[in-house]
Amino acid sequence: MSVSDAGSGETTRGSAVVDLLAMGKRAQAAGRRLAALTTEAKNTALLAMADEIEARSETLLAQNALDVEDGRAKGLSDAILDRLRLDEARVRALADGTRAIAVLPDPVGETIEGRVLPNGLQVSRRRTPIGVLAVIYEARPNVTIDIASLTLKTGNAVILRGGSETLRSNLALVEVIRAALSRTGIPLDAVQIIADPDRALVTQLLRLDAYVDMIIPRGGAALHRLCREQSTIPVITGGLGICHLYVEPSADLDGALDVIQNSKVQRPSVCNALDTLLVHRDVAAVFLPRVAARLAQDKVELRADARAWEILAPGGQDLSKLAENSWAGRWRGVVRAAPEDYDQEWLSLILGVKVVDDIDEAIAHIQAHGTFHSDGILSNDWSHVTRFVNEVDSAAVFVNASTRFNDGGELGLGAEVAVSTQKLHARGPMGLAELTTYKWVVVGKMHVRK
Repeated sequence: MSVSDAGSGETTRGSAVVDLLAMGKRAQAAGRRLAALTTEAKNTALLAMADEIEARSETLLAQNALDVEDGRAKGLSDAILDRLRLDEARVRALADGTRAIAVLPDPVGETIEGRVLPNGLQVSRRRTPIGVLAVIYEARPNVTIDIASLTLKTGNAVILRGGSETLRSNLALVEVIRAALSRTGIPLDAVQIIADPDRALVTQLLRLDAYVDMIIPRGGAALHRLCREQSTIPVITGGLGICHLYVEPSADLDGALDVIQNSKVQRPSVCNALDTLLVHRDVAAVFLPRVAARLAQDKVELRADARAWEILAPGGQDLSKLAENSWAGRWRGVVRAAPEDYDQEWLSLILGVKVVDDIDEAIAHIQAHGTFHSDGILSNDWSHVTRFVNEVDSAAVFVNASTRFNDGGELGLGAEVAVSTQKLHARGPMGLAELTTYKWVVVGKMHVRK
């Protein structure tokens, strides 16, 4: 597929004409055909997709390099550039992830529950595809493959709308997908992309309720708000993470350092990375200097509240000595936190730090400032652990584990189309089962209602 024939000939880049109504019609028709495919047919297409990713890796990397170059010239942040960037390992992970989805059980047709009523009717609920999804996302080319793989496996068609900063990468990836679909006899319109970066098209897409069954935004708060306010289609929101860990005196403090470092540093530009560390007052004086020293190795800037500042400030001016090449003074070690710092999803090597009196204050802080994405407690007091799990109503709650595990692949789902932080339909990583709905199947013997 070239840029000019994206979406079966009606989408061109920059100018032209994007007939969203026609795209929706084609997606709906493709979805109906997908719903009838066998598991074997879908898995064959997924394996072909993985092969195509590997075969075209040089092209993918070349197109992505152009996107990264443009993004750097436009002044995109390091966090956004990290999300945008593909390398050989990430391309290989795309292929491996697609193969992993192929071997997962197919949820379509699964009986969720069944029973025989007293009148002899056999009643069951059976999983079915949702139909047509529209996914709006920014700066994450790997999402293109994740979404296509998950929707294909679940018999859903999808309309993709990526960000302008990753347009070349996404078009190259969709070429890979469509090549695999063509090889295996799957309708090409199962995966369509809006190749025009005009933002007005997003609003039009949100009104395509005659053909699109679900909108999934993956981006910042502004995108989520736009979708909630403008869409006439059900919206699954999530992916905006202000994530917390609370450290109690009973915690294994050596292990806590490892968990905190992993949560913050392993990939700081993603939604399940740690944003705020809450430390109980009884352990703060001993533990916070250890946290600062450990995170200084990765040049993490700490935004400290008044009590944390009193503990860390005496050594704060010397923290840069703990890290080599301290970015010529750009890395500031420890600074005083502003009130708004605790409402930030940092997506970078910055961490809010606050000393709290007890578990009550920790839970209250999370409830006031969190987005109910990924929050955890580090503790060996199991009465407190139980209370934290019960009262922190986040999509994923962690006990003595890194927040980075809130991920479809890490939780055994193969991949995810999004991480939902809302309460209806799906919460947490949305894998295969979350991309299905169900129908009631009622079998009788010429039953009639009295």
